[in-house]
Amino acid sequence: MDLGMSPRGRALHEQLCTFMDEFVHPAEPVYEAQMAELGDHGHPQVIEDLKAEARRQGLWNLFLPHRTEWTPDPLSNLDYAHLAELTGRSIAIAPEALNCSAPDTGNMEVLALFGTPEQQDQWLVPLLQGEIRSAFAMTEPDVASSDATNISLSIQRDGDDYVLNGRKWWISGAASDRCRILIVMGKTDPDAHRHLQQSMILVPMDTPGLERVRDLPVFGYQDREGHCELRFTDVRVPASNLIGDEGSGFAIAQARLGPGRIHHCMRCIGVAERALDLMCTRVLDRVAFGRPLADQGVIREWIADSRIEIEQARLLTLKAAHLMDTVGAKGAAIEISAIKVVAPNTALRVVDRAIQAHGGGGVSDDFPLARMYAGLRTLRFADGPDEVHRRQVARTELARHER
Repeated sequence: MDLGMSPRGRALHEQLCTFMDEFVHPAEPVYEAQMAELGDHGHPQVIEDLKAEARRQGLWNLFLPHRTEWTPDPLSNLDYAHLAELTGRSIAIAPEALNCSAPDTGNMEVLALFGTPEQQDQWLVPLLQGEIRSAFAMTEPDVASSDATNISLSIQRDGDDYVLNGRKWWISGAASDRCRILIVMGKTDPDAHRHLQQSMILVPMDTPGLERVRDLPVFGYQDREGHCELRFTDVRVPASNLIGDEGSGFAIAQARLGPGRIHHCMRCIGVAERALDLMCTRVLDRVAFGRPLADQGVIREWIADSRIEIEQARLLTLKAAHLMDTVGAKGAAIEISAIKVVAPNTALRVVDRAIQAHGGGGVSDDFPLARMYAGLRTLRFADGPDEVHRRQVARTELARHER
């Protein structure tokens, strides 16, 4: 099994390394300063500057693994996984700079695979151009959304329209003024088979009856694009906004989440690498009890364990990406579930050690570690909680031994 990059992937990896060093990392303090002036949900100019440079260099929309009219020569999942890791080293700005940030990536894949030509012209093209943002509305406050068949928002046909009623929450990206479109998952037929009750539909953010109720913080941090609670009250959209057929929502959701989980996991590894770098720098610079912290045995154990765990997580994630390319999402389902557990937990352990090595500074805003931890912790829920993925792995393992 070859988990390395293709020649094209290696060239892009080298180019992206240079882009990160010359443009992204120097832009981080500029980003922080501009965000301090703009407030929680502002859109700093430095992001647009980075997007323009990335596009000029051809580092743009690298995530789409499907051959479409917009991606005539797509990268493999494996090649992109290596690139996604690099963007994780500057998680707040690098993915968006390349137009490769969630939830837009998953939404663009849905529209590319299942959208009508009209839907693609209206929404996919401006998303691919980086002109607008989008959100994916699945999770609900009133049901256990770890089981997507629980989704209860109503999508009812009324003549040439569909009418939506219900609530959603933790809708990432919906607080931004640049978010123009939602892909909403709800129920069109509660009496159908449990996996055929759900449908997906496009809802513009300015549709009457759609209300932003509140923006939810994560451990006290507000995300720049927000995590919103939304209320739908008789929200009416044309029937032509339906994605695919009625009852296809669950299947579309599964197609959407497979590649996205690989993207998330490789970015997690990039975050962990950045945290390990910060930890090593800190313990070499700080002196306690007459010698550098790096001379302490327990610190060396933290560093060694972090390196070992990062390498293990990377290899498993790259294996999942390789299987996505060779046998598809269904054939890679167990590995995808496994990495979704392993990568965020590995990154959390590394960041936690780095916080400990920084002392009080680790939980302050003087270093990025506290915000890293807050963001990573949410990934133990996003795209399915750890427990659901462990259940899937265990069920498959047990099936091998049943007689």
